[in-house]
Amino acid sequence: QVQLVESGGGLAQAGGSLRLSCAASGRTFSNYAMGWFRQAPGKEREFVAVISRNGLRTYIADSVKGRFTISRDNAKNTVYLQMNSLKPEDTAVYYCAADSSYKLGVDDYDYWGQGTQVTVSS
Repeated sequence: QVQLVESGGGLAQAGGSLRLSCAASGRTFSNYAMGWFRQAPGKEREFVAVISRNGLRTYIADSVKGRFTISRDNAKNTVYLQMNSLKPEDTAVYYCAADSSYKLGVDDYDYWGQGTQVTVSS
């Protein structure tokens, strides 16, 4: 089992920044690719970003490309999502997820955190 705990969400103004963190425990963190997903009210959960186990490969959704960055620190068992130039449409619950393979699909991930709310005001 892998336990994931997100933090760093909150309220931001449009154009502002937030950094989300996801702390992992339970298994060897570097054995897992890590993803960030989000779910807005009334919408399906969607992919935001993924990072490979060693951190050398990343992929960012087009909707946030150029504004969001994913990174990880395997020594701290933590993955991050740096969110800049926030927009009201970024408002959602953000989830981190872990899987042994580098994937983009919501249904592909085995382990999920509880989520952290991000609200962007205009």
